[in-house]
Amino acid sequence: MTEKGIFQRIKKDWVIYLMLFPAILYFSIFHVIPIIGMKLAFQDYRIIGDNIWVGMKHFEVLLSSPAFMDVLKNTVIISSMKMIFFFPIPIILSLMINELRNGPFRKYIQSVVYLPHFLSWVVIAGVWISLLSPVDGGVNVIRNFFQLPSLDFMTSKDHIRWVLVFSEMWRSAGWDSIIYLAAIMKFSPALYEAARIDGATTFQQMRFITLPQLMNTVVVVFILNLGFFMNAGFDQVFNLINDSTISKIDILDTYVYRIGILNGQYAYATAASLFKGVIGVILILSTHFVSKRLTGKGVW
Repeated sequence: MTEKGIFQRIKKDWVIYLMLFPAILYFSIFHVIPIIGMKLAFQDYRIIGDNIWVGMKHFEVLLSSPAFMDVLKNTVIISSMKMIFFFPIPIILSLMINELRNGPFRKYIQSVVYLPHFLSWVVIAGVWISLLSPVDGGVNVIRNFFQLPSLDFMTSKDHIRWVLVFSEMWRSAGWDSIIYLAAIMKFSPALYEAARIDGATTFQQMRFITLPQLMNTVVVVFILNLGFFMNAGFDQVFNLINDSTISKIDILDTYVYRIGILNGQYAYATAASLFKGVIGVILILSTHFVSKRLTGKGVW
């Protein structure tokens, strides 16, 4: 398309591009422009005067730091738990919602499972802290009913990572299922009609028609999720972390926040953040090319 053709298309669909503008502005300010500042990872920051170029110094300190290795380990463990236990849930949920034939009840279920996504982690943290309270929390009330001792989940090093997994599942499973539901809506009804004529049960239709056609979407979402593997959920951890559990759920993002914003080590924090970003890019590209070679499906 020529440059003239592009401007004509923008002029014709200016309302659509106007709706897209806030998203473009957001990503430009918070994701594109900060790339310029990544050079700070290779410099010593100076409040007055020019920064001093130090090359890979901060990365060498980073990779030799026991504290950094601990938060890296926590990040990998938490992200792996979320990937293994949470990733299949939206797929299963979308398949279950798709099988609901009662229109009003289906809309009600969708509204209920989508709602938590619109709550901030401040609110969600308050809900889960109350729910898991050792004194009057709902979970411990049930445990006490079955003559089991109360547990303080929020200060337990053995349970806090599972709290992260299940709270993330409660918040995001419904919203993430929209992607798969949208893909299912595009499948040809003729395939299901033919299967029913041949005597296929609902489960067989799901297994042999819905799931195989859904795999392309699943692969793409999986690859994109790997790009956020090193994030592990800053907002979630920041609101649920405490002194008792910091050794188990202190992740790269909270580490960067602490050493950069609180301690003022801007160059060192930038190096840690850049390290995380590079790992994310490597994961996306490697997974894409492996998937492309094995299945012929990838992000592009």
